[in-house]
Amino acid sequence: MLILLPPSEKKSRTGDGPPLDLASLSFPSLNPVRERVLGALGEVSLRPDAADVLGLSAGQTDEALSRNRALREAPTLSVADLYQGVLYDNLALHDLPNESAAEQILVFSGLWGTLRLTDRIPPYRLAMGVTLPPEGRLAALWRPALAEALADLPDGLVIDMRSGPYAAAWKARRPSVAVRVFREFFLGGVAKRTVVSHMAKATRGAVAHDLLKAGANPSTPEELLKAVTDLGHTAELNGPNLDIILHV
Repeated sequence: MLILLPPSEKKSRTGDGPPLDLASLSFPSLNPVRERVLGALGEVSLRPDAADVLGLSAGQTDEALSRNRALREAPTLSVADLYQGVLYDNLALHDLPNESAAEQILVFSGLWGTLRLTDRIPPYRLAMGVTLPPEGRLAALWRPALAEALADLPDGLVIDMRSGPYAAAWKARRPSVAVRVFREFFLGGVAKRTVVSHMAKATRGAVAHDLLKAGANPSTPEELLKAVTDLGHTAELNGPNLDIILHV
């Protein structure tokens, strides 16, 4: 079982480790693209239109650009400690066996391509959906490098919990299942379902936590469905998707 996660916009403010060492990161074949994106991001973060290019709000701009300008010198911290926000709050890594989580989770990033929880990086700000001059759209830039770097992953079911831009950077191999989250309610006695956003992140984090905590290792979508429902979630398989249903 391999769980694919997006990063989080919310991050720890600073680290306490040594400066960035690209050679120490997982998937070293990604380092040439990492160097290109690091260089381009540093240049863009000096431009007067940097906030517009990077999609930053007024309240985010000063801190985000300051971080981006100091990426090579800033203290680092582990990926497990860096990402915060509702998905990672519900993933609750501190409550999971360290070895299984480190082996079974990959985090995708607009700056780093993909990382393991033990990798050490500085806080940064760069979403996968950005078009970064002069490199272009990040998902397209990363796609060939990720296809090569991830070609030799161990066999097993891939559980894809990434959002759209990150999923576009690498298409999970088969067998794989994308986790979607719906809210179900009744209107005039008829069941209706709507896609949720904020609660989708929380639910994906909780499902990942429960699977890892239980030591589950499904090898097929059907086994995943059984594991998830046995853990108390309402779910169903719909083609390549595992739909988690929230009743509110």
